[in-house]
Amino acid sequence: MSLRPDAPHLRHWPQRLPRSLALPETTLWQNLEVTASRYPGKAATLFMGRTLSYAELRASAERLAGWMQAQGVGRGDRVALFLQNSPQFLIAFYAAMRCDAVVVPVNPMNRVEEFGHYITDPETRLVVCGADGAAVVVQANAALPPAQRLRAVLVARYADLLPAQPEPDLDLPPALQAWLYADPALPAECAGTPVVRWQEAMSQAQVPDAPSRAQPDDLALLPYTSGTTGLPKGCMHTHRSLMPNVVGGALWSHGGAETVSLAVVPMFHITGMLYGVLGPVWTGATQVILPRWDRELAGRLISRHGVTHWTCIPTMLIDLLASPRLDVCDLSSLRYLSGGGAAMPQAVAERLRERFGLTFAEGYGLTETAAPSHANPPERAKLQCLGMPLFDVDSRVVDPDTLQEMPLGEVGEIVTEGPMVFQGYWRHPEATQAAFVHIDGKRFFRTGDLGRMDEEGYFFLTDRLKRMINASGFKVWPSEVELLLYRHPAVAEACVIAARDEYRGETVKAVVVLRPEAVGQVSEAELVSWAHGHMAAYKAPRQVQFVEALPKSGSGKVMWRLLQDQERQRGAG
Repeated sequence: MSLRPDAPHLRHWPQRLPRSLALPETTLWQNLEVTASRYPGKAATLFMGRTLSYAELRASAERLAGWMQAQGVGRGDRVALFLQNSPQFLIAFYAAMRCDAVVVPVNPMNRVEEFGHYITDPETRLVVCGADGAAVVVQANAALPPAQRLRAVLVARYADLLPAQPEPDLDLPPALQAWLYADPALPAECAGTPVVRWQEAMSQAQVPDAPSRAQPDDLALLPYTSGTTGLPKGCMHTHRSLMPNVVGGALWSHGGAETVSLAVVPMFHITGMLYGVLGPVWTGATQVILPRWDRELAGRLISRHGVTHWTCIPTMLIDLLASPRLDVCDLSSLRYLSGGGAAMPQAVAERLRERFGLTFAEGYGLTETAAPSHANPPERAKLQCLGMPLFDVDSRVVDPDTLQEMPLGEVGEIVTEGPMVFQGYWRHPEATQAAFVHIDGKRFFRTGDLGRMDEEGYFFLTDRLKRMINASGFKVWPSEVELLLYRHPAVAEACVIAARDEYRGETVKAVVVLRPEAVGQVSEAELVSWAHGHMAAYKAPRQVQFVEALPKSGSGKVMWRLLQDQERQRGAG
């Protein structure tokens, strides 16, 4: 992989790291085989008081693979995982890899009307779901024509891999405890599709006789991305396109078999997939699994298990730092803190450094790039920055219309070429063609994100290409306004959208969650006045709406499009 020798980030590349990776010609299943042979007794997962060793993970995955094969799952078949973070997610994922199949990870927050798409579009053969999602799968399957229905539904009760009773000193929130130990009644079949419990399948299964025959260029993962129009599209990733970030992520983060990570970013999401399912199995790390975000429980788990690495969404850190019980949490074991999905507010980052000596190393990537294509080196991180292109990645800022490269510091569309870029959108050749451009003989992926590059080769996100407010001809980037609003001591969270304005065409509106102590103490007008004193007049929100919470996706990202659509509906009313 040849990079431009004049790429400015190479002058600041960490000396401890190679510039290019020698990647293994193996598959994801072989990663588990090797690690289970090296560290058979080592904890792969720690889940609410239950330890699963690497030998147990491999044996369970092989047994479940035998059951999947008995249901007709073979090479290239699609298996959907509709699960919360859990050991069952890892077992089911690697069972599908053992079958040489393709995993379709699905957000467990999906409803019946949404889930049918993940059966019909990838032609899914089998769904592995949690007990909490079984009704959704069953109803979605029953609504389909017989030819499109599933071959089987496997239902995992999360408590199947938990102690009979939770550890009393773990102090699980009552709602989480009830959810983990729930045991709903299930039908034996649905519209001709068998519905099988996890324990029943594991007791019946035989370990496959034939070895895995998957090759590095076989399709392995089909995560779906919403994009800007139409139904979600599957992003085709092979074992080969996933391996660069699996291997490179460990090197970048000082990761190894001694790593203890907190797996709380949802595993269905590409970031959670990389850092909770693929990466730890490559290195032999131990991961502490948290199925749903709870700041108090997260703090206790970090303290109890000596978590060293945590990849998260900035909103999680904001929430944890706002906890009144933060003083009783021991965060001293943490040595690598990273994440993405949104810029880390400077005030929060500075508090992390001053109080805990931690630098938040932001990264950037998309489902199409198998998570990160850029990252901040932990020893030289910049705040509110995407970082520099990773191993073997050529990334540029170009004019979205002419594709000419922009001068340093100028805003344009970020385009990326590298070994982790996906093969294309599943059965959408037109969308695939539109997603790529050729520059200097290379095939670059158009991210649809606007950004700029500084003189040291670090990239900064301005906003989504489509997410821009035009106020009397002035272009306003919502993310910039949001970061400025975070400086107000009363603001806990903020999302900036466009509001209709008869004079300016569009104006800036901020949807704000106040800190608990500020509720009733700060008015919308006061925040508008403050904003005009702290940012350019055309950027300052002219409207402020206080809400109790911002809508978030299953991966923790603020759903700004939903708020924008709601505002448009109000404006049209």
